[in-house]
Amino acid sequence: MTGSARLHCKLLVATVGLVIATSTDDSGAADPSPLTFTYKQVGDLEIKADVYGAAPGDSRPVLVWIHGGALIGGNRTSVDRRLRDAMLDAGCVVVSIDYRLAPETMLPEIIADLEDAFRWVREHGPALFGADPQRIGVAGGSAGGYLTLTAGFRVEPRPPALVALYGYGDLIGDWYSTPSAYPRHNKNKPTAEEAQAQVSGPPIADDRDRKGQGFLFYEWCRQHGAWPKGVSGWDPHTEGEKFFPFMPVKNVTPDYPPTILIHGTADTDVPYEQSVLMAAEFDSHGVEHRLISLENGEHGFGGADKQAIEDAYAAAIAFLKEKLGCGQAP
Repeated sequence: MTGSARLHCKLLVATVGLVIATSTDDSGAADPSPLTFTYKQVGDLEIKADVYGAAPGDSRPVLVWIHGGALIGGNRTSVDRRLRDAMLDAGCVVVSIDYRLAPETMLPEIIADLEDAFRWVREHGPALFGADPQRIGVAGGSAGGYLTLTAGFRVEPRPPALVALYGYGDLIGDWYSTPSAYPRHNKNKPTAEEAQAQVSGPPIADDRDRKGQGFLFYEWCRQHGAWPKGVSGWDPHTEGEKFFPFMPVKNVTPDYPPTILIHGTADTDVPYEQSVLMAAEFDSHGVEHRLISLENGEHGFGGADKQAIEDAYAAAIAFLKEKLGCGQAP
């Protein structure tokens, strides 16, 4: 699909006031209800975004949230509550996006969705939900953290702030391209046929539309060091350079956006070293950044000190408010 064609993807306003979550936050209050929009259409597939705090006629900063799931699973309802609620309280709009999932869709087109989502927020957000197109920050966890870091060099104009939770900048290192012995990746032992059966349907942008949601495929990939090829079609051992345009660790420059990285030191899904590598690149290029290390934290921060987690979020929220100018006139 060409860039000009993507610019003309069909825009639809979908269900208004759609209630996604039935869970509550720590205070017992019900989750806020978003507006749901289709920001892009590819063939019959509608790719959607949930918008919290829409205020047409205003000009508010925006935080784009990007869900995780190894580029294979997940959907826009998996928005980080702490960040969402804090940014809403600060007067921002929060936009949680879907994107096409692998392996039905390969890596370059996933990144095209990322670019198109930001184009949609900039071009249509002011009228639809009061977005300020000059103040669009990004946050995401795991694969969403990877996409957040990718937004730092693939999205133009570059976002003023990034927050990557247990994200990664390298797609072809041993952590992803050799078999994993960690128990989390070996709970099931699917055959290649069983794994592929979960992801053999048409393209999707929400894993709830796929039988089995793709978890067996992800486990099989990690058990065989096959994730890089599974999401791209390229062999990381012989075609590594094909991944470089999509790898944040290879694309840091002095004009990369200010970034906060938060990562648990005991992460067995995305190694802590992934954030250390990104921090080293930021250091070498003079990029404003901070790496917040959560001792003994697993993937998702489980096992880390609770106060340390709260402090990390407080730092990220303060950073986003400052860089996006929350509470300030545009």
